[in-house]
Amino acid sequence: MELLSIPAVSGTLAIGVALSLFWRLNRAPVRSPRMAEIAGYIALGVRTYLARQLRTILLVAPLLAMVLFLFLRDWRVAVTFTLGVLASLTTALVGMNAAIRANGKTAEDAATSALKAFHTAVFGGSIMGFSITGFSLLVLSVLYLVFKVPGPLVGFGFGASLAALFAQIGGGIFTKSADVGADLVGKVELNIPEDDPRNPAVVADLVGDNVGDCAGRGADLFESFSDDIITGMLVAFTCSARYGPLVIFFPLLLQSVGLLASVAGVFSLKLMRQAKPEAAFNRGMLLTTTLSTLGSFVVARYMLHDLSIFVATFLGILTTLVAAFFTRYYAGAGGTPVRNMAEASKRGVALNLITGLAYGLQSPLASIVMIVVSVCVAYIISGGSLLAVAAVNIGTDLLIGYIMTADAFGPITDNAAGIAEMSGASDQVVRSLSILDGVGNTMKATTKAYAMSSGTVTSFVLFATFFSMVGLKSLEIATPYAVAFLFIGIAMPYLISSLTIGSTAKTALKMVDEVRRQFQSIAGLLEARAKPDYAACVDIATRNALHEMLLPGLLSISIPIAIGFFFGAWALGALLIGAVAGAALLGPFFNNAGTAWDNAKKIIEDSGRKGTFEHQAAVAADTVGDPLKDVAGPSLLIFMKLIGMASILIAGAIH
Repeated sequence: MELLSIPAVSGTLAIGVALSLFWRLNRAPVRSPRMAEIAGYIALGVRTYLARQLRTILLVAPLLAMVLFLFLRDWRVAVTFTLGVLASLTTALVGMNAAIRANGKTAEDAATSALKAFHTAVFGGSIMGFSITGFSLLVLSVLYLVFKVPGPLVGFGFGASLAALFAQIGGGIFTKSADVGADLVGKVELNIPEDDPRNPAVVADLVGDNVGDCAGRGADLFESFSDDIITGMLVAFTCSARYGPLVIFFPLLLQSVGLLASVAGVFSLKLMRQAKPEAAFNRGMLLTTTLSTLGSFVVARYMLHDLSIFVATFLGILTTLVAAFFTRYYAGAGGTPVRNMAEASKRGVALNLITGLAYGLQSPLASIVMIVVSVCVAYIISGGSLLAVAAVNIGTDLLIGYIMTADAFGPITDNAAGIAEMSGASDQVVRSLSILDGVGNTMKATTKAYAMSSGTVTSFVLFATFFSMVGLKSLEIATPYAVAFLFIGIAMPYLISSLTIGSTAKTALKMVDEVRRQFQSIAGLLEARAKPDYAACVDIATRNALHEMLLPGLLSISIPIAIGFFFGAWALGALLIGAVAGAALLGPFFNNAGTAWDNAKKIIEDSGRKGTFEHQAAVAADTVGDPLKDVAGPSLLIFMKLIGMASILIAGAIH
């Protein structure tokens, strides 16, 4: 058990760093009265929404915990499930609170220097990155110390995944309905700037950046990080005859290496004063990757005495980098696809959409090929060890602390740019923050690519674990029954995507009507002689997001559990394979196409062609992509892991 102290200390250290940064952020108030006022509107909207979301999830969680206890007859799973829900929500709340404090300070610091604003946003975002990884390592170490076996920890992963799905769907619907409403009426119909204070939906849009891109994504990556440790420990437990009993700690130690490397990578950004923001992020990523690779070698060499496990871990790291590279090509502003989409906008919105669909549909291929190659090579060179497959999976997680920092940087700079524009800051300040916002947009796309590649690799581990637990070695596809459930599984991601995209559309319809109503009924609003009712738009987004988030989440767990109990393990196994295969291809398509449409719009705006025909076409295409990249795509990642954890959870009962 001495080895268990390493992840526990690493997690505690990360939490300590996060709290220290949070304390420093709190000591630096925003001195500009107008910026502080706008930041206060955002903070109030965020807290109002999250308080209601928290109540909704906490009403559902105890009922599900009781159901788990009644069906599985294991109080440990019910307890760890509840802890998983609470831990996921807690880490998301901590990181999101840091983000809403950092956005106003970043806007104010931009008036002093772009570098100072960059550092404020980076370290504000790092609080989320360090909280996620540190809290997960610490709690899972303590739980294993209590239970002595990894089985009950599945409840923790299931709870974290369920909470993340609710948070991501609810936050995504909130942010994208507000974004679509603000853009369609403000930009397209009235030709006013994106973050114009006259627009009633602009505060709801900025609130949404926090509850969707920050709190939602934080809960998402917390469950991803935790689930991969848990599945890794389940696999390691079965490999103790080959590697010895200490192998159970291998996933925790490997993640500790990644966490410490991420801390070093983030703080190295402070030293890169001459580098441009994106170049600084890339160098920090290189340092994090190098340290993670070296640490992985030490753990595999001296703990397991098997360098094939190190190679497998490195292949996981490489998979993450390849996914990020191709995402930047297909969705980044510097790539050929986005430039071609911007050019197509000159001929209207239809050709922009068609061009984006074509590129989006081909974008998952390279990452899928890399994932398959990595898993197969690791399995072969290790002599058929499932631990090697788990090592590939954990390898995709080693940069998570750094990547989440870069991801949270996005909504912080987006909010800062909005605060600066709404407060009437100088053009130079707005421009410097817009540049940082553009970098943040690329970082967010990279995070989604990382998360989806990690989730796909996780599916291989989930398949192996589930089939091993229920005693299945193969599926009989010569008869139609297994194929039938395979097809049902493939259809599930489409059902979940339909529900989340449709919910965003329904909420956006109400948002557009409200924004139009205010411009028509509030005298002098368009001329800036009156103030809009920001709270009305925040309330519309809140009420509808919380109402619409429940059905997709409950379907995601009820369908696989019902099929497992009514039809047996073979039917659930076929469903699991189909569901993950469908989501692994559909998710990257949504993420890449949506981000590419967003960046095509930004290219046109940055070239000074706002308000033109091509700009209106690009804005319309961007609104189509919004629910794809920020609601459906991220939700599918969580769905992949949630359905897998649900299958493992009931494996013993349907065996």
